[in-house]
Amino acid sequence: MTYSEDLRKRVVAFVKKGGSKSEACRRFNVSRWCVYNWINRPSLAPQQRGVPRRRLLCLKALEAHVHTYPDAYQYERAEALGVSRHVILYGLRRLGIKKNAFIQRKKRQLSQ
Repeated sequence: MTYSEDLRKRVVAFVKKGGSKSEACRRFNVSRWCVYNWINRPSLAPQQRGVPRRRLLCLKALEAHVHTYPDAYQYERAEALGVSRHVILYGLRRLGIKKNAFIQRKKRQLSQ
């Protein structure tokens, strides 16, 4: 759970004015770890963890990628479209595309 920046400032101000860390924990209902962390931080703004990435998949883009690169692996599609491999898996399921069936259909079209 992320605490507001205002609460963080109040807790740090309380401790810097001479209040104990334990009293700050009880008074503001936060953990001791939070109090120690906030006191030692250069900025009290919440920090973002991890790398933000695009989570939505355009099904038309996935379908176009499948038609352009029928032999590509899921991880290759994921890198090209900027999503995780699992998003590609669910996208292919939603489109009803099975890799082997698509490749066989493509081979049949080329042979005719």
